[in-house]
Amino acid sequence: MEQPNLRRCLLAEALGTAVLLIFGTGAAVVNEQTHALGHGGVAAAFGLVVFVLIQSLGDTSGAHVNPAVTLGFWAMGRFPGRRVLPYIGAQLAGAALGSFVVKLIATEGSTLGATLPAHGAGQALGIETFLTFWLMLVILRVTAGSKEAGMLAGLAISATVALEALVAGPLTGASMNPARSFSPALLSGNWTDWWVYVLGPVAGALLAVAVDKGLLLGHGTAAETTAPSVAAQPKKQPQR
Repeated sequence: MEQPNLRRCLLAEALGTAVLLIFGTGAAVVNEQTHALGHGGVAAAFGLVVFVLIQSLGDTSGAHVNPAVTLGFWAMGRFPGRRVLPYIGAQLAGAALGSFVVKLIATEGSTLGATLPAHGAGQALGIETFLTFWLMLVILRVTAGSKEAGMLAGLAISATVALEALVAGPLTGASMNPARSFSPALLSGNWTDWWVYVLGPVAGALLAVAVDKGLLLGHGTAAETTAPSVAAQPKKQPQR
């Protein structure tokens, strides 16, 4: 199978991650300043923007917009290793751009939607690992074979993001995404326990891969035939 053009993919990942930060952490900042959205509104904003990104960019780059997801697909054998670092670089750059835009509307001293543990780094690490494990497992399962069908896959993934943000947001910020946590920390200067939001999501994604491989044993080779995306396969796949 021909791979989609790398430059187009990287542009889509950078743009998608920027939009994720603008609407996701932007909602958190607006709620912090106005109390108009509430915690449920912020969780819904994250879920909705993920759904929109999957539907709009999934057939271009896979709409990973998350280094942990990219690493998960690579570990599953559904994403080429030579594209991992470029994807992650594009995601981090896009996240930084998104946080810069959010900073324009934030009041002085805002953490820009930074993810901060409510009850210590140890608890946050465990929660972030589990949250990303379940998110990655959902992604792997709904993008496998015949299940990889448009809106239903996107709906399952975005609903998982919203649900986890709703439940765990007050405890850890429900990051599940190193890029989402990196850029607010970078632009606000608040690096409190930042490592939790790198180690937890990466460990959770890799754990999901191990579990999914176990679920696939004896049930064909879906992991080898499924494209590395969280939405429909690209309709046209020009050569690099």
